[in-house]
Amino acid sequence: MISDVKITICIDGKTETARLVCDNKAVSITFIMNSGLLKLYTDTNFYKCFGNVRKDNPHIQFLCKGSKINVHPSSMSTQMTLGVKAYELTLEKKPSLDDLIYIFDYEENNLTNDPNEQEEFFKKWIASKKE
Repeated sequence: MISDVKITICIDGKTETARLVCDNKAVSITFIMNSGLLKLYTDTNFYKCFGNVRKDNPHIQFLCKGSKINVHPSSMSTQMTLGVKAYELTLEKKPSLDDLIYIFDYEENNLTNDPNEQEEFFKKWIASKKE
């Protein structure tokens, strides 16, 4: 199945819409900008593909939940949704279904283009005592 997702991006303080064409058979995202830029990214799941899109375009702010520093998929969400669903994690707190998000939903706070920052937060979360 192929899904065409519209997202909001910000370049030099100006917002615009871009498209992510997600192919679940190839596990790929084609990033399409209004300027005509079109680039294909593949990986093992869409969370990782989206991380590659962001890492490859550091001059663009991707206004999506999947760009938040504290967002990370679980093994189960990766297997069941190919990474389009993930958890918004809070240190010292176990995630619940209320914390499950769609990575392409709009967000403008605590964003990063560096998947390594998300991985570092995830490691801190793993190490934190959860109540």
